[in-house]
Amino acid sequence: MTKLMEWLLFITLFVGIWTAVITGNINSSFITEWQQVILFCPLIVLFLCGVYAAVIILYRVFTFNNCEKAAAELQEQIEEAKKDLQSKGVILKNK
Repeated sequence: MTKLMEWLLFITLFVGIWTAVITGNINSSFITEWQQVILFCPLIVLFLCGVYAAVIILYRVFTFNNCEKAAAELQEQIEEAKKDLQSKGVILKNK
């Protein structure tokens, strides 16, 4: 089962159960007590997914590694490229 099929299965089950509860096809004392929460459940799930995505992005931003060696190597390659282009007659403006 692919990840897409897992998500579609979950969404189908969630929407089916939610619709059955909202339309009154499933009656229970538990459901009547939590009717307002169940009514707004899709919005709550959407909000929680947004919070989860924001937390993942912030975590990855704050734990991003700086590679000093790679940065120095890249600067050397840029200087080599500038020298090569200047030797071929290209005029570069320095900042």
